[in-house]
Amino acid sequence: MPSSLGETKKGDFMIRIGIFGYGNLGRGVESAIRQNSDMELAAVFTRRAPESVKLRTEGVPVYHADKAAEMADKIDVMILCGGSATDLPRQTPEMVKYFNVIDSFDTHAKIPEHFEDVDAAAKESGKIGIISVGWDPGMFSLNRLFGEAILANGATYTFWGKGVSQGHSDAIRRIEGVADARQYTIPVESALEAVRSGANPELTTREKHTRECFVVAKDGADKARIENEIKTMPNYFADYDTTVHFISQEELNEKHGGIPHGGFVIRSGKTGFELENNHIIEYSLKLDSNPEFTSSVLVAYARAAYRMNKEGMNGCKTVFDVAPAYLSPKTGAELRKELL
Repeated sequence: MPSSLGETKKGDFMIRIGIFGYGNLGRGVESAIRQNSDMELAAVFTRRAPESVKLRTEGVPVYHADKAAEMADKIDVMILCGGSATDLPRQTPEMVKYFNVIDSFDTHAKIPEHFEDVDAAAKESGKIGIISVGWDPGMFSLNRLFGEAILANGATYTFWGKGVSQGHSDAIRRIEGVADARQYTIPVESALEAVRSGANPELTTREKHTRECFVVAKDGADKARIENEIKTMPNYFADYDTTVHFISQEELNEKHGGIPHGGFVIRSGKTGFELENNHIIEYSLKLDSNPEFTSSVLVAYARAAYRMNKEGMNGCKTVFDVAPAYLSPKTGAELRKELL
């Protein structure tokens, strides 16, 4: 058991991980656990009929979600793989009564409220709940903090893409006459160049990103109406330059079947008595699979949650509260020798 940052030796224990929800994210967590030799998948919990869920890992039981609390003594960390709209606001405060938990809650405006709900439940149970883990919020959040702390005089810019926005794609699919759709968020190259030059531009929403839509229309559907509904949709497309392509289901499946994503966090700042020197800090991600990368981040923070709770910590935490050494399976001595 860890007594200080990163001092646990690989192989001294196996962290028992539970997966709550087995969609794209849950399957990604299952895959990531296989790449971490100090972890094992203990159980999967689903709202579907358990017998209908087929795991890739042999010998791991699947239970109905209602049975989770009964497994409190058999799981060290529960990774919650539900959605932010309706699942996690309810599930995370409930599950942290029984387990150390990790979630990927990504509704930025509601993170403070979610934190308070989870914190109250976690302090009562003595568990750790690390929320809003992933790449944004998550890794991008850390890099925004690093940039602002180091370059006090400057501006921070976040660009997303090129990548599939699952929420925007779903919004298109809800339009009458649409059979299927994928939507890509794409950074505007001229805006990126202006930021990287140190010009510190003030950019509108439209100036930072464009949206490109690939749509499969149902037979006989009015494509002009569909395109207009997409381009004028408030909160999704109305504030962006949006391009709509109508293609076949076969082409969509062949060319747009993956879930890639990524983006950039850039801090542009000045130093010196006369602010005469310019500096750029840039962090970028290029992801073949958004859910699999997010899952890998969740699994690293599961290790942190286990270690922190073993040291007596409890309550809700975010990526800002977790020392990097807690994320690594390496000992403190190994980290100092190999990475410092």
